[in-house]
Amino acid sequence: MSWLIQLVVNAVVLLIIANFFQGVEVEGFGAALLASFILAIVNLIVKPILLVLTLPVTILTLGLFLFVINAVTLMLTSAIMGSSFVIDGFGVAILAAIIFALLSALIHSLIVDPITKR
Repeated sequence: MSWLIQLVVNAVVLLIIANFFQGVEVEGFGAALLASFILAIVNLIVKPILLVLTLPVTILTLGLFLFVINAVTLMLTSAIMGSSFVIDGFGVAILAAIIFALLSALIHSLIVDPITKR
C-alpha cells in the first residue's frame, strides 16, 4: 500500500513542478501517474548502476552529484514517455530533480507520515 501512496505523491509533485516551470510539461494526472510509475522502475533498475559507476564523483561532491543522477533518471523517464511528459533540457531536469526531492520529502513528512502512523 505504501508504494501506491508513493506513486500518487510523486505524480502530484510532478504536476506541481509542471505548473511552476515552463520547461516541464505533463499532460494530466494520468500521464503524471504513469510517469511516476516509470520513474519508479527506472530508479529500481538504472539508478543503482549509475550510483555504482559514479561513486567516486558522488563522494567527492559530498552527495551533490546525486541530483545529477536524479536528473538523468527524469530525462530517461521523459524519453520513455514521449510527448505526454516533456523536460526541455538538462538544466531544467537538474532544477526539477532538486525541487522534486524537496517537495516529495516535505509532503511525506507533513502529510503522509502522520496519516500512516495512526
